Amino acid sequence: MGLELDQLVDQAERIGVIGSPSSSSAISLEILASAVNKKLVGELALFRYQQDGFPHYALGQITEVTLRNVWHEDPTMRSLVRQRGRIDTVSERQDTHAGEMVISAVFSAGVNGYCPSILGTVPATGTPICLVNDRVLDELLSPYRDQLFYLGHVYGSKPLLPLWFKHFDTGPQGAGEAYHLGIFGKTGSGKSVLAKMILLAYARYPQMALLVIDPQGEFAKDARGEAASGAFQLPMRRILNRLGKPVQVYSVRDLVLDRWYLFEQILLESGFFQRLGVKAAENQRQAAEVISEQLRKNHGRLADLHKRESFDKVWRWLREERIQVQFYGSKEARERVTQQIAATNPNELYQNVWLPVTQLFRDDRQGAQKVERLLSDLFTPEQAQRPLVVIDLSVEQGTNTTNGWDTLPLFGGDVSESQSIPLFWNETIQSLVIKRLLEGIRTAAEQAYQQNRSLNTLVLMDEAHRLAPREEPDSDEEKAVRAILIDAARTTRKYGVGWFFISQTLSSLHREILEQLRIFFFGFGLGMGSEFKALGELVGGRSKALDLYQLFRDPHSSFDIASREYSFMTIGPVSPLSFAGTPLFFNAFNSVQEFLDTNRLSDYCSPQQPIHAFKRNN
Repeated sequence: MGLELDQLVDQAERIGVIGSPSSSSAISLEILASAVNKKLVGELALFRYQQDGFPHYALGQITEVTLRNVWHEDPTMRSLVRQRGRIDTVSERQDTHAGEMVISAVFSAGVNGYCPSILGTVPATGTPICLVNDRVLDELLSPYRDQLFYLGHVYGSKPLLPLWFKHFDTGPQGAGEAYHLGIFGKTGSGKSVLAKMILLAYARYPQMALLVIDPQGEFAKDARGEAASGAFQLPMRRILNRLGKPVQVYSVRDLVLDRWYLFEQILLESGFFQRLGVKAAENQRQAAEVISEQLRKNHGRLADLHKRESFDKVWRWLREERIQVQFYGSKEARERVTQQIAATNPNELYQNVWLPVTQLFRDDRQGAQKVERLLSDLFTPEQAQRPLVVIDLSVEQGTNTTNGWDTLPLFGGDVSESQSIPLFWNETIQSLVIKRLLEGIRTAAEQAYQQNRSLNTLVLMDEAHRLAPREEPDSDEEKAVRAILIDAARTTRKYGVGWFFISQTLSSLHREILEQLRIFFFGFGLGMGSEFKALGELVGGRSKALDLYQLFRDPHSSFDIASREYSFMTIGPVSPLSFAGTPLFFNAFNSVQEFLDTNRLSDYCSPQQPIHAFKRNN
């Protein structure tokens, strides 16, 4: 074991020795002359040393390389250099190259294998430092081989960066608790692709449920097996099928809303009362509450609101003074409303406003499920394979109809055909539905906690900066969503629910959300202004790591698609090479086949061999 690793270390390429000054967190690297022309920044390096009588192996990334020539710093020499360009006896020959290596993991070799340890001392100057290669990593991490997952290569280098994504329950490959993740970066930095790869990493666990709340519909397309945009066409549906993971995709047309307060708010948002001459927002709110109360008193059901008789009842009540007086005190205002109602065509109002609103509550739509039932099925632990559920809340899904426009009721279509009626859908309604989902998740988590069981579920939330902004939102609905999301991130971890946020910005995401995250991935685009300041606060005093992050290239600055590099810095306990959460840097795979082959998710693997049981073969 230890002997074999020593042999591999001996065969690895030496690039330098430990120099002075060095500390237990950062090692000065005196670079050998044979390595000064190599690209070393970002490389993963290793040195071995003795500690407490056992061989130890310390790994870290090289964050900086500096050049110094003391003769060139002398004023007289500088004057000569300015005149001649170089001094043959001094220039280049007297150059010294030094680097800084930030230690991220230490392993000790004992009788029971390689164990995590710490750099409890600083090895002597002159201790050899070599580059890490895949063979060294495979040997060193052999006890954890089944748990490893790969998203790419060490930044600017060839070795694969080993990562692990554990499920949130106890038992084999379990973390024993949930944790929250975040991916940040500008549009086009590779966030979504990285998130999909991470989803597949978690999808390997049959006992883990995955929920994706998808405001843009991007994840839903992949889950349906539709061709997604972009050059990295990850066949998610096929891979999930091979993993045996049940996939359920629900659009807004498949959801049945099940709360009266949602009906009131959506009716308000639709402009229904404004058309009837109720102008002020407060009066509209009161009118919605009155109508909702009347319907419930008459044993009305949310699922029946789309029927014409329900609308006719509401129409009749709105013309009664005993109802009007509850939202308008003055007689003059009531008369105005009465006149406006008399001038309004009820058929047109029913078809164009009432029906699109009440469709959201109709439970006879084919395949539609109540939010409560959907979440209950998701969180049921007694399933051999728990599902991946994607809820597509995109405007596209809300406004599309399965039939042509000529089938709409306005053009003489059949109102009994629920699929032919467009839903009333906009960003406010989207916020209301998200709020309902978040409430349901929180309630289910609390119930599970009372029953002493873990939900073991990861919830992915795209566009997190829009749902939990740092600035105060304008509308009450958006404020409510933000408050619930913050509360959920703060409280549901102990129930076995982890959150996975994707955001274009750091500075505009609410601080409390950021404070709850354990694992971060930072893509290109956070290197300036307020974004860089927020990044600096998260990374702490690791200025060298920030310097390395600023070297990330814009993926779209490459000459062609094939040569694009999607670089990320990650912080947190996501890799066996980062015990203390030290930043690690990697380039994500830009080839689908390489990602599949490396993680044995390719369609070419043996159909008899379960993918989740695969051991990486070298």
